[in-house]
Amino acid sequence: MTPRSAARVEVTVDGRPVLVRPGTSVAAALLEQGRWDFRVDPVSGRDRGPYCGMGVCLECEVTVDARPHVRACLERVREGMRIDTAASGEDT
Repeated sequence: MTPRSAARVEVTVDGRPVLVRPGTSVAAALLEQGRWDFRVDPVSGRDRGPYCGMGVCLECEVTVDARPHVRACLERVREGMRIDTAASGEDT
């Protein structure tokens, strides 16, 4: 049996394969990669990232498997998931 800490699933973040722990939120997976730029504010043009961590503020919206406006703090990673941030040029 593999220790839980060693288990990983592969997801794609902005076109790059990344290994993360199963059940991790998309926000935590991005933060583990040093990513804080989840989206771009349409008014100021500034990078935005997680703020409340509970799905209220909408600052962590990303595109998951071609579904825009997914709250990264609420969505759990799955094997093969594709995550696109505004930094990748996707409209989130």
